[in-house]
Amino acid sequence: MPYLNRKNPLITGTIILTVTGFASRFIGFFYRIFLSRIFGAEGMGLYQLTSPVLALSFSLTVAGMQTAISKYVVRETATKDYRDSFSHLFVGFVISMIVSVLCTVGIYCYADEIALYFLLEERTAPLLRIISLSIPMATVHSCINGYFYGIKKTAVPSLCQLSEQIVRVGSVYIIYYLCLQRGLAPTISFAVVGLVIGEGASMIVSLIAVKAHFEHVLPKNYGALLSLPRGAFGSISARLMRLAVPLSLNRVIINFLQSVEAIFIPNRLMAYGYDHASALSAYGILTGMALPLILFPSAITGSICVLLLPVVSEAEATGNRRTIQKAVHKSVRYGFGLGILFTAMFLFFGRFLGMLLYQNELAGSFIMILGFLCPLMYIASTLTSILNGLGKTGLTFAYSMISLVVRLLFVFFLIPITGINGYLWGLLASQLVQTLLCLFSARHYY
Repeated sequence: MPYLNRKNPLITGTIILTVTGFASRFIGFFYRIFLSRIFGAEGMGLYQLTSPVLALSFSLTVAGMQTAISKYVVRETATKDYRDSFSHLFVGFVISMIVSVLCTVGIYCYADEIALYFLLEERTAPLLRIISLSIPMATVHSCINGYFYGIKKTAVPSLCQLSEQIVRVGSVYIIYYLCLQRGLAPTISFAVVGLVIGEGASMIVSLIAVKAHFEHVLPKNYGALLSLPRGAFGSISARLMRLAVPLSLNRVIINFLQSVEAIFIPNRLMAYGYDHASALSAYGILTGMALPLILFPSAITGSICVLLLPVVSEAEATGNRRTIQKAVHKSVRYGFGLGILFTAMFLFFGRFLGMLLYQNELAGSFIMILGFLCPLMYIASTLTSILNGLGKTGLTFAYSMISLVVRLLFVFFLIPITGINGYLWGLLASQLVQTLLCLFSARHYY
């Protein structure tokens, strides 16, 4: 955001998040290449099928609470009321942990039923049992990250993200190497075990960081933070829940529809004429190979989105309309420019990248088509963050729902007729609809 000076935390935060985001995605990108070559397209399809359950769990346990914590600790930078901000973090953490433990127990105990009746693939049951163990750990570092996002100290969330990725990839490689040494056949379960280990590493880093932070800002009264005034827990929890519950419900509904979409893509491909293995392989190539490459550059806009929300919220609260106008203008301008650049790159080099990275011609075809998503994604993501900062969460939820409904229509009605290309065109159509709706809502700030 060139219109902001160097002292503005948005600049510093965006640089930190972008650099670590690129580093994390770079590691994760080659990690997926490693997985695809070891386990094949069908193995990647199985791995990707567990994502809906994990996304739903995150939405239910901590997604709304993370945003609520960020919103209510943002004033700490001005008031220096560390006790109040710690109270909001602590209460939000307790509530989220209770829900996450219940969620973990439910998934672990009913993994077979979830795999068979929800994911429509019974081979995912053992993966779900392993992945459920990561939910409480993800809750811990998500709450703490929400606190640091709120006070605009992005180094800690960035370090958590990077450590999680490094430990995850390193642990999977070590397990794979040890199995080869012992003559054991590698399975996709290794990738899920690595995910759990990575979440544990991120949790440890976040706990060390938040402890060091409060010991630094309140070295003499650090122990007093651990005792809440009488009645404070109830009042703070009510305040947090008023914001977190609607956000969580929105995320749960959206992720549920996304789960239905992901689960039925292989199913609809079989209706088109694919056999079970081919349908799962096509799904794995699309979601495990092509889409990660398309989403790789979004580390830039993703970093800006995380930090735009508190900045726009503060500008809206103080009536600083000029800052909001500049945010909207620059988001559209630079999002479009960056998107066109990457669209051209994927269009001209898509087939080459598909063969070079994945040794898969179909992945290259997907990359070429999906490259047109870039300008639409970048504009919509930044404008959605701005609209959320302005308190228009209902609108952004509605736009996400409309976009999802468009994609689901393509999944259920076009894939059986045109195959996987029907879904690719559905992605483009739904993203275009969402972008146009966001532009329409932000028109007053142009």
